[in-house]
Amino acid sequence: MMKQLKIGNVTLPNRYILGPMAGVTDLPFRVLCKEQGAGLLCMEMVSAKAILYNNKNTESLLEIHPDEQPVSLQFFGSDPKIMSEMAKRVEERPFDIMDINMGCPVPKVVRNGEGSALMKNPKLVYEIVSAMVKAIDKPVTVKIRKGFDDSCINAVEIAKIIEEAGGAAAVAVHGRTREQYYSGQADWDIIRQVKEAVSIPVIGNGDVTSPQKAEELVKQTGCDGIMIARGAQGIHGSSPR
Repeated sequence: MMKQLKIGNVTLPNRYILGPMAGVTDLPFRVLCKEQGAGLLCMEMVSAKAILYNNKNTESLLEIHPDEQPVSLQFFGSDPKIMSEMAKRVEERPFDIMDINMGCPVPKVVRNGEGSALMKNPKLVYEIVSAMVKAIDKPVTVKIRKGFDDSCINAVEIAKIIEEAGGAAAVAVHGRTREQYYSGQADWDIIRQVKEAVSIPVIGNGDVTSPQKAEELVKQTGCDGIMIARGAQGIHGSSPR
């Protein structure tokens, strides 16, 4: 299971990835996870608009320690122009991969048409990914969910659009809908479906709480990478995170 994973021009030492968690994956937590062997560390999500308006609190979210690499910086937003221009603005910072958040279920994010709300807008997904890939040289990845709710299970369609937008280096799939938040069981079959539908690396996410579960996820889905989020905190059940 210590197989390497290549995301664009970045080679990870293994395929275990610390998932981005708002209020959790700050610098000290990431360094601890690095010490425990994480192959890639994902930072807390950062608002592209907050960078545009020079929000003071955002600076601490952008802090990266030299020992962390490789590290992924996650943006959220819904305006392709702002997101791509702000990605260009921060590109010289020492992150290795730029991730686009299309999975956050928090109401204030969703109300703005950001995070998992983007799952309902395939055209905008294409525009954002296309603009981001053109704006920066670093690899661009996207994190999505199974769908928005049970009437909108479209991870396969969205993953295909991400690939068609040209240049996206990987897609991470959380096997729950936005409506589920973090409750119930993650649907690993949707991860398998996405893996079969696209040629870019697919990172599976959801209910990885032990080494055995990580192996099961790969066996059941064929995914290229394993994203561990709440499991890295020792949280196995429902959580507000």
